[in-house]
Amino acid sequence: MPTVTLQFDAILFDMDGTLVDSTDGVVGAWELFAEKYPGLDVGQVLSSSHGVRTVENLKLHCGITDPDELEREASRFEDAIVSESKKNGRHGIVALPGVQDVMKSIGPFHKLPKPRWAICTSATKGYATAALQAAGIPVPEVFVVSEDVEKGKPEPDPYLLGAKRCGVDPARCLVVEDAPAGVRSGRAAGCKTLALITSHSREQIDEAKPDYVVPNLSRVTMKPIENGVEVTIHAD
Repeated sequence: MPTVTLQFDAILFDMDGTLVDSTDGVVGAWELFAEKYPGLDVGQVLSSSHGVRTVENLKLHCGITDPDELEREASRFEDAIVSESKKNGRHGIVALPGVQDVMKSIGPFHKLPKPRWAICTSATKGYATAALQAAGIPVPEVFVVSEDVEKGKPEPDPYLLGAKRCGVDPARCLVVEDAPAGVRSGRAAGCKTLALITSHSREQIDEAKPDYVVPNLSRVTMKPIENGVEVTIHAD
């Protein structure tokens, strides 16, 4: 697909795997949890957990059912992502390729009442805030987190709420995602979808049927325009 230039009222970004790489911290957190939950297959968990809310992953992989315990363990897990990310020679939580250039261009335009971009993440507010700060990315005023929705991705709720808080029609939004669950969420919300091949295979991403696919945000330029954002995608 050749280069394409499009205009949107708002860009709705996922966070992990889209803007930040927290892989080292996530691996460390699951290894830490494997000490308390014997039989936890870290490799198997890592292959299927990305883009899904922590509470849902802990229900599935650790068998936690008590709501209070689930909340406590989700908080402990996400604290561990940050604390474990720099242990044992790990690199910490860092911005992914192309992200800083995008933020130099549109980063300041996140403020209400007419934000040009937002973040809609499966992470909790505490962890997401810490991850963005660690990676040097601004925390936007429209910041949809796990606690804000009853149904997470692949349901459309996170992106519908993001568009609503931005005051725009979902059909006029571009969702930027790296996980099949997130692409499906964006499509179900009625948004255009741009998928990045940062955490899943091209085959896995293609199954979710995004509108556009690039390796990462270094293949995308974004610039603010009068009523939104102009996006140029140098697609594969």
